[in-house]
Amino acid sequence: MQLFILVFIVLLFVPYIILLMYYRLGWKSIPMAEPADVTHPVSMSVVIAARNEEVNLPILLESLKKQTYSKDFFEVIVVDDHSTDTTASIVERYASGNTRLIRLQDHALPAGTNSYKKKAIETAIAAATGELIVTTDADCVVPASWLQTIASFYEKFHPSFIVMPVCYHNRNNFLEIFQSLDFMTLQGITGAAVSRGLHSMCNGANLAYTKNAFIRSGGFEGIDAIASGDDMLLMHKIYKQDPAGISYLKSPGVIVQTRAMHSWKDFINQRIRWASKADNYDDKRIFWVLLTVYLVNVMLLVLPVAAAIKNSTLHMAGFHGTLFETWLLLLLLKTLVELYFLLPVARFFNKISLLSWFPFSQPVHIVYTIVAGWLGKFGNYEWKERKVK
Repeated sequence: MQLFILVFIVLLFVPYIILLMYYRLGWKSIPMAEPADVTHPVSMSVVIAARNEEVNLPILLESLKKQTYSKDFFEVIVVDDHSTDTTASIVERYASGNTRLIRLQDHALPAGTNSYKKKAIETAIAAATGELIVTTDADCVVPASWLQTIASFYEKFHPSFIVMPVCYHNRNNFLEIFQSLDFMTLQGITGAAVSRGLHSMCNGANLAYTKNAFIRSGGFEGIDAIASGDDMLLMHKIYKQDPAGISYLKSPGVIVQTRAMHSWKDFINQRIRWASKADNYDDKRIFWVLLTVYLVNVMLLVLPVAAAIKNSTLHMAGFHGTLFETWLLLLLLKTLVELYFLLPVARFFNKISLLSWFPFSQPVHIVYTIVAGWLGKFGNYEWKERKVK
């Protein structure tokens, strides 16, 4: 039994450590992009799906008004997804010049629609006049150089799909600090994975893709019954059409800030929603990465439980200690390796100060990863006042 535990630990932890070191090298190898003058401005359509966002939407729309990119070359399309608050009227107040409102309730939807956000984005793209579709979420804030940096990057490289960084901007309590650390880790992995062509990862709060690529890939056809996945599943469809056309834009000038969840319930629901699309990834490399991460966390939960049940010993390279001591050693190793990976990512996001909280977040991270992963597969969740299976 002891030998089995030792082999299991080695088979899980060695690939996990190698993977994180690979991600660290990948992140550090991404060149930094800066906003530059554009010789031939590209037309853009900023697409925002909004449901009951009367509090957040004005902040986003104000940040879009401050863009350094000429308003002659971009439009803002907000799709109101059956809001029951004043979301639509707020957009109408901004609906002059390059901002306009589309009401999703004015468009016929198929019976049993499960992904209203995809339908909202799809409807906006059908009406969009821009060559480049740029998506963000209604609870986000974009920097003034956002579109200018995207335009200069697109003019230089002409990618079909651009992945960009996102971070949380509020950190007033442990829940928000924990989310900032967890999300920053995901963002570092995203940048590294995309830049190395390892697997398709992105976040819909900060994406750009050509309207032509969306149409050629079939848009959301085939994935429209899945509640989530308007970002990663679409990215993989476009990747299959144009593997060399996926790029990561690393620049402080395009970091989109979004809000952390205000309660543990909302946070878990969000992560269950993200985990629920794992079965639908055609890119099986993501599956094996997710499985490795999941099993590492399961092991770190099981070991102290096993130690509490039975004080057995584990012989490992001359070290004689209890299962509990072995768990502490592995937890320390995991924490140090993840911190080493996270350091350059935190420096990019200007969040080095948060790293002092990282060791304290480990137990919470282990439990939530297991719970969200399990419920993402076998449970359901609530999102935007809707129950989703």
